[in-house]
Amino acid sequence: MDDDEVPDEVLARRAALLDRAAFRVIVDRHGPALYRYARRMVDDPHDTEDCVQEAFAAAWTSLPQFAGRSSLRTWLFAITAHKVRSLQRRRARTALPLPFVPDEEVDSHAVDPERWAEGTDLLGALHAALRELPPGPRSTWLLREIEGLSYEQIAEVSGTTTSTVRGQLHRARAHLVQRMEAWR
Repeated sequence: MDDDEVPDEVLARRAALLDRAAFRVIVDRHGPALYRYARRMVDDPHDTEDCVQEAFAAAWTSLPQFAGRSSLRTWLFAITAHKVRSLQRRRARTALPLPFVPDEEVDSHAVDPERWAEGTDLLGALHAALRELPPGPRSTWLLREIEGLSYEQIAEVSGTTTSTVRGQLHRARAHLVQRMEAWR
C-alpha cells in the first residue's frame, strides 16, 4: 500500500511508535492545511512557520496519548489553534495588508493582468475584512469555509460547543457580507 493510501489512524499509531516515515507522511498530508489556517490567523510568515512547527513538535511528542476520539486532522488543527492563540497572547496584533494567497501560489503569467489585479484587490479586501474579526469568529470561518471542517470538528478544535460555533460563524458571515458589499 502506497503511503498516500494509508489511513491517518494507521499513520498515527505508527508515528506514536516513533516511526519517522509515518510522521513525515502526516506532515506532508496535513501541513499545507495547517499552514493555510495559521497564516490567515497570524500576520507574519515566520510566526506562522513557528506555530506550525511547534504544533507538529507537540503532535510528535503527544501522539502516544492520541486516543483517536477525533480525527487526526481535527486533533492537529486543535494543536495548531492552541499554538496560534498562545502566539497571539504573547504578541500585540498588527494588521498588515497581506495577500490572501501566498505569492508563490499565484502564477501571474498564466492569468490576464486585469483579472489578476481585480482578484488581488478582492482577496486583499477579504483579508482585511477577516482581520477585523475577533480571533474566535475568524478561526471558525476559516476552519469551516476554507478547510471544510464540520461544526462538531470546529467545536472540538476550539474547545467550545457547536452552538457557539454556529453563532461565531453567523457573526463572521454577517460581518463579511457587510464589508464585501462593494464586491457584489
